[in-house]
Amino acid sequence: MILLLQYTLIFASVLVLVALGGCFSEHSGVINIGLEGIMVMGALGGALTMKYLPPDLNGALVILIVILACVVVGMLFSLLLGVAAIRFNADQTLVGTALNLLGPAAAVVIVRAINMAEDINNVSTTVAYGTAKKAFTTNIGSFEFNWFMLVAFLVLIASYIVLYKTRFGLRLCACGEHPQAADSVGINVYKMRYAGVLISGALGGLGGLVYITAGVSEWKFENGVAGFGFLALAVMIFGQWKPVNIGLAALLFGLFRALSNVYTGFDVLVALNLPNTVYNMLPYIISLIVLVFVSGKSKAPKAEGIPYDKGQR
Repeated sequence: MILLLQYTLIFASVLVLVALGGCFSEHSGVINIGLEGIMVMGALGGALTMKYLPPDLNGALVILIVILACVVVGMLFSLLLGVAAIRFNADQTLVGTALNLLGPAAAVVIVRAINMAEDINNVSTTVAYGTAKKAFTTNIGSFEFNWFMLVAFLVLIASYIVLYKTRFGLRLCACGEHPQAADSVGINVYKMRYAGVLISGALGGLGGLVYITAGVSEWKFENGVAGFGFLALAVMIFGQWKPVNIGLAALLFGLFRALSNVYTGFDVLVALNLPNTVYNMLPYIISLIVLVFVSGKSKAPKAEGIPYDKGQR
């Protein structure tokens, strides 16, 4: 039961971070379905930083540097979406799809190039970061607490406050609902949309790092992030673009994902004699079922996906 709780919380942390990233982007009016690619690139930035950090570095400093690295990489990669969608009015869905294809491919090429530079015969796509990863976890009895769980919770609270209690958040939401009205009162819609996309990249990159460090000390980047970016989109839609609802939805989806790791510890589930692949598929099956019932009633920001034309009224 403790393992189930542990894995549920860490997977829910991933989904909360990435789904909130998508939430900020879409509240600004830009659809970001490139979260999968952003997660991979953010994970790559964090993993390489952990790999090359001095082993005797202070734990708190390790956490700070690694988080900063994955956030910066995620933001830079998301800027591709921002420039294409905001500056050049490109189709946001197509750009997001391109990011999802580019991210994992670029990560594989970069990791292989680095590994071959260190050993000409090493063509693997694996990055090991076991030593630095220890800074992110601490044991509370038999429960392994990951500091990213606390980070995700704090980000969830901060997202609620920023979106609903600050001038920035209200302006951001205005740009996703009626950008022409926002512009008429002096709000720079382009800047707000860039801000939404960059926040999305920061949180998506951080979510990617949390995912690859959940219980393992190395990651093979050929595996990507196993569709968690798309699962986070389902969490965002199920949560109706609201931080609190997103947090609850993430716990639900995280629970189903955790079952694939710990189902052997439950006699009832073992007695069903189902293949492991069924449990691996479970969160994605649940997401499809949920979206069938929820998507028709979803209330997305009205102007999301629509390029802003300053001259249109």
